[in-house]
Amino acid sequence: MTDSNVPRETSGERETDEARAVYARFRRIFGQPGATSRDARKRAIRVDGATVPFGAGRDPSGLGDIIDGLTARMGWTSPLAQSELLLAWADIAGAETAEHSTPMGIEDGILTVQCDSTAWATQLRLMKTTITTHIATRYPEAGIQSIRFEGPNAPSWKRGPRSIPGRGPRDTYG
Repeated sequence: MTDSNVPRETSGERETDEARAVYARFRRIFGQPGATSRDARKRAIRVDGATVPFGAGRDPSGLGDIIDGLTARMGWTSPLAQSELLLAWADIAGAETAEHSTPMGIEDGILTVQCDSTAWATQLRLMKTTITTHIATRYPEAGIQSIRFEGPNAPSWKRGPRSIPGRGPRDTYG
């Protein structure tokens, strides 16, 4: 057999064969060119028995299940649990305690509670582990690690964001 009998491929033919192979592979992976969305590609794939009225995956879902799935997928579970916790403070701390304390907000896993007096702040500090345990069992998605109880706001003698240690205010204020 001589070299003249073997047909030679030109570089143009090799490129077109390779292009066809790539196109065929993309078509297998991505489906029809008109079906651009993922849902459209799923609909293009036909499975026997999937179109029957009571087939698998055709059961109706409740609205609560759909909203729970949406909040989990969007990452809203923690902010929603935190807002529910703030609204349910009376149930968590008790009715009498809730009359004298107000949750102010949550930052970096720390719940800040404003109390009517320093006595109530001290009492709630003593109940801190009980309240934290109750929150952790009832609202685990809220991510509360600690609670800070603050008394009523007293006047500050600081002038500015930084202060220098010294004698502070005296009788004559000067």
